[in-house]
Amino acid sequence: MKQAVSPSAEQVKAGSAVYGRGVLAIYDVWVLGIVCPLVWHCSRARMLEQYDRHVGNRHLDLGPGSGFYLDHCTFPTDRPELTLVDLNDEVLRKTAGRLRRYRPAALRRDVLQPLNLGDARFDSVGMNFLLHCIPGGFAHKGAVFDNVVPYVTKGGRIFGSTVLSHGVEHGRLAPAKLTILNATKVMSNREDSLAGLDEALSSRFERYRIEVRGSVAMFEITVN
Repeated sequence: MKQAVSPSAEQVKAGSAVYGRGVLAIYDVWVLGIVCPLVWHCSRARMLEQYDRHVGNRHLDLGPGSGFYLDHCTFPTDRPELTLVDLNDEVLRKTAGRLRRYRPAALRRDVLQPLNLGDARFDSVGMNFLLHCIPGGFAHKGAVFDNVVPYVTKGGRIFGSTVLSHGVEHGRLAPAKLTILNATKVMSNREDSLAGLDEALSSRFERYRIEVRGSVAMFEITVN
């Protein structure tokens, strides 16, 4: 069996770099409003419901994208404590500016490496559409869960979604879109499967749930 090779720092950085100012400007409308329902067959409204169910008073968001979900979700408090983590400075500027009413902390980190968040503890962690952007298979992507768990309170929730290549029922447009996005390094999920995601979660957590919507797997974890 061929041994999996860990992605290099350059590959990880390249996967994040595609989210420049131009992409972020159209992200809400194009990616979330058009591609999600028509190509992946999972609406942004469904993913927003996931945020509404699980987001806590102290929330950490890994790979916040344009900040759409944090901007529109319903927090259990008027003054949530928000921390945003991404490797892309433009993403952090965009999201922190959009959410400035919450005065979020914005930290540049590689989620495959120790997060170095000090004494911070969070009630919830979101990672929406993060995993399919990280190079390498789930044997490597699973490090994200290992790196974040130390900062989650007992009973806290980790939740998110990812587009898979295998083990899900794709619509007519999805296969070609996956080929293009992987070729252009916008996504790195050629080998990502539902079985691989389940293994990454079951080997780490006792309480988790995966729901499949079209090409998208939505996961919810309760930390013991």
